[in-house]
Amino acid sequence: MNVSFIGLGIMGLPMAKHLYRAGYLYKVYNRTRAKADYFLERGLEVSHTPKEAAAGANYIITIVSNSSDVEEVILGRNGVIHSASRGSTIIDMSSINPEISKQISLRLNEKGIQFIDAPVSGGEQGAIAGKLAIMVGGREEVVKDAEKVLKVMGSPVHVGAVGSGGYAKLANQIMVALHLQAMSEAFTLAKKANLDAEQLYLAIRNGLAGSHALDQKVSNIVEGEYEPGFKVSLHLKDLNNVLDAANELGVHLPITNEIQRFMKEMHREGMGELDHSSLYTYLQKKQ
Repeated sequence: MNVSFIGLGIMGLPMAKHLYRAGYLYKVYNRTRAKADYFLERGLEVSHTPKEAAAGANYIITIVSNSSDVEEVILGRNGVIHSASRGSTIIDMSSINPEISKQISLRLNEKGIQFIDAPVSGGEQGAIAGKLAIMVGGREEVVKDAEKVLKVMGSPVHVGAVGSGGYAKLANQIMVALHLQAMSEAFTLAKKANLDAEQLYLAIRNGLAGSHALDQKVSNIVEGEYEPGFKVSLHLKDLNNVLDAANELGVHLPITNEIQRFMKEMHREGMGELDHSSLYTYLQKKQ
């Protein structure tokens, strides 16, 4: 079984490492070639284009920043569509507009290439641990066949047809955003009341307010360090997709709208490359 991997960013690199250790990884490609040094040093082929990476692979995984990047690496002039074998499966694990996933799937199906959308949640820590939540959209038999690959990186759950994975991820990103906003407001109140942030966490973590998001992100708030596990700019992109989808579906999301506005301001103020938990710092500035 040959798996080619395209996109070695904060999430992609540790995910690809798990596939390498499992003996599945065939080729890798990343726009910034230096990020592939780990694999080059171990004798793996580092391709020059997505098209080159896809040739000869049974599965091609893509995880890049946005919808236009996904379209470029899959359908572009040097995209995987031009070399992927008939019967191979492209697994897009990016967080993009689900309607774009559907369009890409139709193009690939014309060439006899299978497609599933399988965005992930769990942040850099989840990627490193191989414990990502993987939300999968696609035909049942295609998803079932790809599970052995996906399980190396986390826990896949099949949620429906192509595009369903993307909609599940949008729902996930709403909840993550609201968690971060709630945490930021709670710790802001606590700070004003002279409570110690770490002691507050210890007091509430096993109650109803405890959450995986709190466990992962509280150290950023306590230490005031926001090395990105998931960037503000990427969460803003996801919330833009959420609100586009909500508009198309006729759904009103008032709190999500407000957090998107906050993240837009954060991006304008130069906070786009910080971890999204820096929403706490942004809120501090507004006091």
